[in-house]
Amino acid sequence: MSLLASLRETSGPNVAVELAARRVSAAVLEFRGGEPTIAAHASEPLPPGALVPSLTNENVRDRALVAGALDRVFDRMGMHPRRVGLVVPDPIAKVSLLRFEKVPARSQDLEALIRWQMKKSAPFPIEEAQVSFTRGLQAHDGQDFIVSLARRQVIEEYEGICSEAGAHAGVVDLATFNVINAVLASPAAPGGDWLLVNVATDYASISIIRGAHLIFFRNRAADTDGTLADLVHQTAMYYEDRLKGGGFVRVVVSGAGAREDIDQVRRSLEERLTTRVDTVDPRNTASLTDRITAGPTLLDTLAPLVGLLLRNREATA
Repeated sequence: MSLLASLRETSGPNVAVELAARRVSAAVLEFRGGEPTIAAHASEPLPPGALVPSLTNENVRDRALVAGALDRVFDRMGMHPRRVGLVVPDPIAKVSLLRFEKVPARSQDLEALIRWQMKKSAPFPIEEAQVSFTRGLQAHDGQDFIVSLARRQVIEEYEGICSEAGAHAGVVDLATFNVINAVLASPAAPGGDWLLVNVATDYASISIIRGAHLIFFRNRAADTDGTLADLVHQTAMYYEDRLKGGGFVRVVVSGAGAREDIDQVRRSLEERLTTRVDTVDPRNTASLTDRITAGPTLLDTLAPLVGLLLRNREATA
């Protein structure tokens, strides 16, 4: 029951739940004819203040309201699963990329080294932290590790909501990591350097991925000074100057339903990056059984759920 900084490294269950600031949602994955299909999904809105993502403070401010919303989501899907994968908001964790010239041979020594490095920047005692990591890019001057640090008490708040609905959260992971997973699981996954801008109502996260390896991650609150386009432009400059990037083969945005000005944001990004900006469409990865046309809000809701459900899944007829 740990927060996983794993990009497609751990297989998930067939039901995924997301607890976000303004909604509770869930989806069920089935394989039909060997093809991944979202067999059921549901979402319930949350009022402002019921759940407030934070790295250090209490997150679930109205436990009964949030737990009730999840219970209604399960009712609408016609099931109450015993095991789920859980998607949580990016701001509850500090994500870092560490590079080591030499990697300790023993896993215990590697974990101790990473915890020692993270202790320097942790905003709370490292003894209270849930620290998890996975190998990233192998560079000429060392091995990268993607590290997530979260307060254990905060993780337990989210797990507790699932427990109240009778579900065990066997996998807990960040929203943007699983939007990345959804893109990587697509048959048309980018092969070079690509940029993801994941927008939520209360935050935005920017990731640069080299093939399947995360090489840059930044999260900021929605009320931070400066426009999102400015932040992306700064990231692109850093990519060129510090990461020696040769250009993005693809730029994708998730969160079209979270902002009314998303079309303006896309145009601004295209002008600054001189690259076409697409939106994440989880239907490229898993089909929907619904006969109605899926709107932007539904696609945004499904993207991280699909990403968690399909991490390292093998299709079975």
